[in-house]
Amino acid sequence: MRIKQKPEDFSVKESYRFDEDPDGSYRVYMMDKQKLSTFDAIAILREKFGLRPGAISYCGLKDKQGRTEQLIAVDGYDIDMQEENLRLKYLGRSNEKLSAKNTTSNRFSVTVRALKQPELSALNVATAEVNRLGVINYFDSQRFGSLKHGQGFIAKDLIRGDFEAALRNYLAKPSLLDQSEDAKVKAFWQEHWGDWFKKCPFAANKKYYRVISALRDDPKDFVKAFLQIDSDYRAMLIFTYQSYLWNEGVRRLLQLTFPREHLFPMPYQAGTLLFHKDSTGPALDFLRSAQFPLLAPNSPLPDGRIKEAVEWVLGKEKLTLEKLRIEAAPRLLYFKHEERPVLVYPEKLVLGKVSPDELNKPYLKLNVAFTLPPGSYATLTIKRLFQASYSDKEHEHVPQPKYLGKKADDGTKPLASRTLGGGAMKTPDKAMKHQGFRARQEAKKERTRRARAHNKSL
Repeated sequence: MRIKQKPEDFSVKESYRFDEDPDGSYRVYMMDKQKLSTFDAIAILREKFGLRPGAISYCGLKDKQGRTEQLIAVDGYDIDMQEENLRLKYLGRSNEKLSAKNTTSNRFSVTVRALKQPELSALNVATAEVNRLGVINYFDSQRFGSLKHGQGFIAKDLIRGDFEAALRNYLAKPSLLDQSEDAKVKAFWQEHWGDWFKKCPFAANKKYYRVISALRDDPKDFVKAFLQIDSDYRAMLIFTYQSYLWNEGVRRLLQLTFPREHLFPMPYQAGTLLFHKDSTGPALDFLRSAQFPLLAPNSPLPDGRIKEAVEWVLGKEKLTLEKLRIEAAPRLLYFKHEERPVLVYPEKLVLGKVSPDELNKPYLKLNVAFTLPPGSYATLTIKRLFQASYSDKEHEHVPQPKYLGKKADDGTKPLASRTLGGGAMKTPDKAMKHQGFRARQEAKKERTRRARAHNKSL
């Protein structure tokens, strides 16, 4: 099976509510985007209309790979955008900025491609299981882009108080998967780390202007420089690690709730998830009512399985609740407690008509539509429905970046022709071969690590 081969294959429409006020300072728009993350779209609007950081609020983050609609509110300005990948529709005014509470649900329409007839035959059974058992409300691979692109969990650097490492991972860790000019900027600062007055020749560097300016003012104040990153993005970096702790804790909770034969594994970007394929009445009743915490220093821990699962994941990460603090900037960088339902039930689940797949001949395609509450991942519902044939290989594919072997805008030597790892100078072809081999070796090690972790977890 394949999803997201075309933007229109993955559609999201946000159901919303906001208090309309004709005299309100916030202009509310429906934003229709494709091939852009929410952060990318907001950055485009801010730059085009000269808006200050924080002037645009929104209800949540929407996927880059797909056609998505979501609410945004702009404080104090009327704007308009009608581009191919980004359009705005004016809805009215409000006297409050938007937040997650303004979203009531998300309606998904997903085209699943490259299907074989046996997979479709198993779909009816899987659909009945999803309707009866629900889907574990994990955070899916999209949440963990920092792992996919080699940055790791930046929040762990912040907990240790190592703001220089956090800034390096944010600013100077080019990804082999990134084909954009942003990767060129990160490669530049990786090579010139500490030489802050060096002029970066790429236009995308303006995204990091405030960070670089802070480092030019005081090259050793990495805390101040890190705090120049947009506040929403900083919060997302912390939330990413919280999401991982949540996933690991709930995975452990399932092990404490079900016998081994009632569980099956599913790989994803940050490791392995567990799902239940059968359940007795008491166990399912427990899951339906269970809330698992997004951990923070003030998270209450009720007695029982949830407490045991939290203590397990904290011990695994060599943490305590009290250590989930960022002492250097506690008011600006912090873990916030929140309860998240363990189980989610897709509503209005509809399977469309099977038809030939024009992109993957001679296979078949099928549209699946359903509604989820805010914050739940449609991709997990799809994977659960097609779990018999699903394989998460996306993170193992490491194409070579286009910027290797190309000259910068100022005519400087191509990055791949410079010294790699302190060794002799390499030609672009040899550099790409070297990095491709290294990426394959890393992917092989990662597959081995996950297999071992999965065997231990069962």
